[in-house]
Amino acid sequence: MSEPRLPSVDEQVRVEKQERKPAAGVGPLARLGDVPHLGLVVALVLLAAVGLVTVPDTFATASNMVSILSLAATIGVITVGATFVIIGGGIDLSVGAIMALASVWATTLATQSYGPFVMIVCAVLVGTGAGLVNGLLISYGRMVPFIATLAMLVAARGLAQRMSDRRTQLVQQGNEMIVELSTSRVLGIPVLVYIFALVVIAGWVLLNRTTFGRRTYAVGGNPEAARLAGIDVRRHTVMLYALSGLCCGIAAVLIMARTTTGSSTHGDLYELDAIAAVIIGGTLLTGGRGSIIGSILGLLIFTVITNLFILNGLNTSDQLVAKGLIIVVAVLLQRRSLRSPT
Repeated sequence: MSEPRLPSVDEQVRVEKQERKPAAGVGPLARLGDVPHLGLVVALVLLAAVGLVTVPDTFATASNMVSILSLAATIGVITVGATFVIIGGGIDLSVGAIMALASVWATTLATQSYGPFVMIVCAVLVGTGAGLVNGLLISYGRMVPFIATLAMLVAARGLAQRMSDRRTQLVQQGNEMIVELSTSRVLGIPVLVYIFALVVIAGWVLLNRTTFGRRTYAVGGNPEAARLAGIDVRRHTVMLYALSGLCCGIAAVLIMARTTTGSSTHGDLYELDAIAAVIIGGTLLTGGRGSIIGSILGLLIFTVITNLFILNGLNTSDQLVAKGLIIVVAVLLQRRSLRSPT
């Protein structure tokens, strides 16, 4: 039996050149569509242009930019945790209520008597503990994520109201370090914005550079295949919800710094803002695909829209309608991209 003929050197060079040629009809403009998050960046630029045209004297000021970042910081930390949960194939409706509960627990007189460090630790532990309960109910209690986190939303909000007797709890004297996270500035930017940036960086590294992140994509994409590959899907799901709770605890510290209070009303509808930002950022609600950067860009789009409505004195209800339309368009675009051939 004769050996197969090897291609000549000239033929190999010709094939390699042919492979390096761009596909017909694919030029630089067409390749722009492959740039990650380009559409989100373009949307932000267009919103900035609207701001410069409608309110040029106030939109582009340094104080307004700082205001936008400060407003985005609290919900942004929650959005990082929500991104992990949704990529992992879940949903968390309780993030706003958990943040409220953590802020109330941390600002009780008993907790404040131990000082600001104990207040911070308390908020983080309460948030992580509530997220852990969510994860256990979903993973080992076999509850649907929507139902489990909805129950936590109601329970956490109710417990926060009971603990605070429906009153706003002020950060007492001696614990000014909490407030200074909002008032102290480095290079003109509040410390809480730096905390937000650190959470985003840590979330990006965890999702893109660790085994935990790879397992999150695997669990969200196909839980059964992930299980057969040796991943403990239930334990990983518990960890995802605990991580979301941890982010809620950190957000509680930031909201205490911004408002100098702990209240059962904190975080109202934050869960919807966080989920909307994640969807706008390109994360699939079915799990298995998404990114931290996309979620943060989606959050900034919503924050800038809110800022523009405030600066232009527009009705809040119109702002909600605009956000709803953006969510619908984002989901329709996701479905179209999934149906389009690759």
